[in-house]
Amino acid sequence: MELCNLFFITTPVKSTFPNLKSRSVKCSAETTTHRLKLAESLQDETLKILEWPSVCNQVSAFTSTTMGFSAARDGLLPIGRSPEETRRLLDQTSAAFALYLPPDFSGIEDVSEIVESSVAGQLLSIREICAVKRTLRSARELFEQLTKSSLQSERYYPLLEIFQNCHFLTDLKKKIEFCIDCKLSTILDRASEDLEIIRSERKENMESLDCLLKEVSTKIFLAGGIDRPIVTKRRSRMCVAIRASHKSLLPSGVVLNVSSSGATYFMEPKEAVDLNNMEVRLLNAERAEEQAILGLLSSEIAQSESEIKYLLGRVLEADFAIARAAHARWMNGVCPVLSSSGFKNVGLSGSGSFSIDIEGIQHPLLLEASLKSLSGPTSKTSNSVIWCELNGTIGHMSSDSLPFPVPIDIKVEHETRVVVISGPNTGGKTASMKTLGLASIMLKAGMYLPARNHATLPWFDFILADIGDHQSLEQSLSTFSGHLTRICKMLEVTTKQSLILIDEIGSGTDPSEGVALSTSILEYVKDRVNLAVTTTHYADLSLLKEKDPQYENAAMEFSLETLQPTYRILWGSTGESNALSIAKSIGFDEKIVGRAQTWVKRLMPDKAEKRRGLLFQSLMEEKNRLEVQAKRAAHIYSNTMNLYHEIRDEADDLARREEALKAKETQNIQREVITVKSRLQTIVDDFEAQVKTAGIDQLNALLKESESAIASVIEAHSYAEESSVTEAKNSSLTLKLGEQVLVSGLGNKLATIVEAPGTDGTALVQYGKIRVRVNLSSIRAVPSSDMTPAENSQLNFKKQGRRIRSLKNLSEASNSKEVSYGLVLQTSKNTVDLRGMRVEEASHHLNLAISTNGSNSVLFIIHGMGTGVVKESAQQILRKHPRVVKFEQESPTNYGCTVAYIK
Repeated sequence: MELCNLFFITTPVKSTFPNLKSRSVKCSAETTTHRLKLAESLQDETLKILEWPSVCNQVSAFTSTTMGFSAARDGLLPIGRSPEETRRLLDQTSAAFALYLPPDFSGIEDVSEIVESSVAGQLLSIREICAVKRTLRSARELFEQLTKSSLQSERYYPLLEIFQNCHFLTDLKKKIEFCIDCKLSTILDRASEDLEIIRSERKENMESLDCLLKEVSTKIFLAGGIDRPIVTKRRSRMCVAIRASHKSLLPSGVVLNVSSSGATYFMEPKEAVDLNNMEVRLLNAERAEEQAILGLLSSEIAQSESEIKYLLGRVLEADFAIARAAHARWMNGVCPVLSSSGFKNVGLSGSGSFSIDIEGIQHPLLLEASLKSLSGPTSKTSNSVIWCELNGTIGHMSSDSLPFPVPIDIKVEHETRVVVISGPNTGGKTASMKTLGLASIMLKAGMYLPARNHATLPWFDFILADIGDHQSLEQSLSTFSGHLTRICKMLEVTTKQSLILIDEIGSGTDPSEGVALSTSILEYVKDRVNLAVTTTHYADLSLLKEKDPQYENAAMEFSLETLQPTYRILWGSTGESNALSIAKSIGFDEKIVGRAQTWVKRLMPDKAEKRRGLLFQSLMEEKNRLEVQAKRAAHIYSNTMNLYHEIRDEADDLARREEALKAKETQNIQREVITVKSRLQTIVDDFEAQVKTAGIDQLNALLKESESAIASVIEAHSYAEESSVTEAKNSSLTLKLGEQVLVSGLGNKLATIVEAPGTDGTALVQYGKIRVRVNLSSIRAVPSSDMTPAENSQLNFKKQGRRIRSLKNLSEASNSKEVSYGLVLQTSKNTVDLRGMRVEEASHHLNLAISTNGSNSVLFIIHGMGTGVVKESAQQILRKHPRVVKFEQESPTNYGCTVAYIK
């Protein structure tokens, strides 16, 4: 390009200007073409360096078609060439991820080679034509499945969009079905009129020929010329078997074949010659007509080449979308978010903005060893089973639970253009950089990332990497010159939207010159790319951040206690190489290590001590912060578990005491019933005995005496409906703060009043660590120790009356008493979350939750605020549902949750 410009400037002759202009345009076009080819070459090499083909091979295990499996295995997963295309791929993956079961791809074959053969003029076989028909039919069925899903929810629409402008060639499929029976692999008679006539004539001719030969064979058998009648075919002609000694029975017959022993001849009778000739002619005509039909269908397929190939491309795109979703389920991935110059994602700390914000990401190839093993392409049934297993068994598995690989956080602010990663050898610098590069490629390909929460990344047009040894003896390149050659090519094609990754920049030469060259390269790069990430052992590169805010430092953590790397990234810190510590840990002679430490102190004592102090201070601050967080988490966990065990113990105790109380009350009632029956029976027996000996004038007196005795028994065991002494006290009970009362809803446990009764007829009480609002009707005062004997006897009489009434119906406590719902405590079992659902879906889930909830229970409905449509629909259902007694807001400050009380 520079030579072209120079030539243009140094040629002032006006007459040659048009010629020079054409040369300049030609040179510019050639330069652009060269740059594009170089960019594609570097991009392909980077994909191999970052092991993208291995990730594609992971995805291939989740494909449903043979062409999808082959393409993914060869590393041909589509990568978005623009942000819009990447968003479309992500939308397809998200839509597939939301499917309950994957669509059915069975019956779809890669018929591209068959179509190409038909275009080349080759005659397709019945099997090949049937393969085309099955593929067209299955593609149509796949489209209908996606259409049905899209009608249920709009979130599946990106999958349906794949098949826009597709022609399913229904007419071609019907023609093939009309002409060919694919189950029997035969051409049907109705395929053409000539074929139908030929087969009809051939059938009649064969019947005549078969009848004639059977008659001749029977005559031969009766004449002793053969052991049994035999009609067979030899040399494509029908004939009969006859002994050689009886050949004369068929004068003028034609010998078609002789048995291996020579004892049997296979002869064509003279009368069958014309019929056999007709059979040969009709058979040839039938074959010619079948070839013509196959040729016609082959021509139809060749004419539909573009439609069939376009349809296969859309099927492959849908297969890739389903495979990416299955891969995301397999590795418990999260959907990445595209960041842009106008979008800022606030970090967890609440300050600063990040163009890259990834929390807890793991390298997908290292993660594979910790997850389920992969298999080859799956059928529809097995693929559905795998989909369900991934959906149900893996669930939301935390990355922290996996010992390997260690999850890392990558956070790069919008203003940062260069990230310098330092740290020890084998500490994970290169692996972390590769993880970032691979995550960027997966984003462009519309794949989920193995990370926590929502990962945010920008879209890079080129992702270029210089990692590994580029030494070449053929090109006379050393390691250092190989790195410089590749970096030079990378700088030639990068743009403001590019990501470049450089491992060990400036290494392999004199350290002072390497630092100078590295600094110059980074200074050049920062204004020409979106982001550059480099690893280094040069401490001077970490000092660039102090002079320019566009630089950011990161260090790989190293444990000074175990002398082992932890593989975690410390952002904003600088790390030492720890070469001497590593040498000591692997068994180097202590004298050698000690002498090396002396040399380090002599060469750069100030810098070494300063870096050691900064690193130690950074590590200590991080350690202290994590210890505080760990203690706080342990304290919260301890309190939560104590409360959980207390509630569980109380619940278990309540159930046990309730059963014991029921059993005891039942026994008491049974004993009282027996006593009453016994006393009544005694009164009746005495009355009957006295009646036998008493006179007529004494009968009235005996009757009155018996009635009085029976009345006294009934009165002694009846329940007084009037207010007793205790009830009178309860009705006039005045509750005060701090007063202890008995609460029936807590199993008559002793609780304390912590809030005065309100106008709604409830009071807030505390039992242990539990605070609960109960109705005043379930609260009674603690019995006083100075109650009079009369009051005690009246109270006992009331209890006795209650037991007599429970004899009538043990399941009904009282019609006038309000049902107690116990503790109104929210758990996962009594909560239904309607947020994010449409009105129809939310109504279905709410009705199902109300129907399946237990009796005398509460149901927490979380509907959120938003536009209020879901909340209004939920409350309308609660008003009309027969099982809902009442409903109310969960708390005065929470408008997004409603509590319903179920009968």
